[in-house]
Amino acid sequence: MSGSKFRIITAVVFAFVVLCVFLSDNLDAMSWPYETAVLLRNFGSNDRGSPVLGMVFSGDTEVLAAEAGEVIFSRGRNNAASRLPSTLGAWTAIDHGDGLISIYSRYADTTNDTVPAQVEKQQPIAFTGTSGWSVQNGFYFQIYDRRERRWVNPAMIITPQIETRPPQILSVELRNAQGLPVQSRNVGQGRYTVLVTTTTAAAPRGYLFAPQRIVCSVNGAETGFLNFETISARDGVLMVYRNGLVPASRIYENYPAFEAADIFLNRGQANLEIIVQDIAGNSRNVINRMIVN
Repeated sequence: MSGSKFRIITAVVFAFVVLCVFLSDNLDAMSWPYETAVLLRNFGSNDRGSPVLGMVFSGDTEVLAAEAGEVIFSRGRNNAASRLPSTLGAWTAIDHGDGLISIYSRYADTTNDTVPAQVEKQQPIAFTGTSGWSVQNGFYFQIYDRRERRWVNPAMIITPQIETRPPQILSVELRNAQGLPVQSRNVGQGRYTVLVTTTTAAAPRGYLFAPQRIVCSVNGAETGFLNFETISARDGVLMVYRNGLVPASRIYENYPAFEAADIFLNRGQANLEIIVQDIAGNSRNVINRMIVN
């Protein structure tokens, strides 16, 4: 078994154990905040150079509380008291305890409505609509961990839809130290950046979804492990986990690709393997064989 594949299996087992502990200690299990809606962008997607910090849904439906909790904030899009960017539009935040907050935004303006101080699981709190930066009828759903100062992929907490088809790897591109694309399979010794464009089978036509993780290896040695389970905030800077925390601006700047790894190629034959895995555990890999001069 290659080191990359062993790392994926280990990561899946670890994530499952952590998730089970988290749910047993904090929540019975969250539910998706809608009855009928279409997912347009998932957590971690590359939105023209910036990460999506939640999930964007479209459709005509009630917006439901994902779990019981205390409503700590609820504002219409025209309420200046919010003091937050207008990108959220009309929005509501619910505290579920232990620092975990669910946020519902960009729905129909509810200035004249009253959201109760306490809500039950699956209780309607709004209706889909357009406010903030929304461009079509729907809403934006996020989960934030105040203790760890990070956004959490909702699919890590809420059971995702069953998917048996593997992700797609649309392209793998190497760029040299000058940032120029390398087209040939005969390359010079040196450092390169690996850009991967990928999507999952669940993405609707015209949209690209982020996977759960992207693993890069050269000749069986892992060089990059990009994880989309959480996105952290450090001193006002968004950070993504890639062999450690890396500024999101770096990972997402080459839209629609992800900067998956930095590699160094030594002289000889180099086999660059890319493994992409989705939230359901489906995976796909490609191997690019190169001669390094």
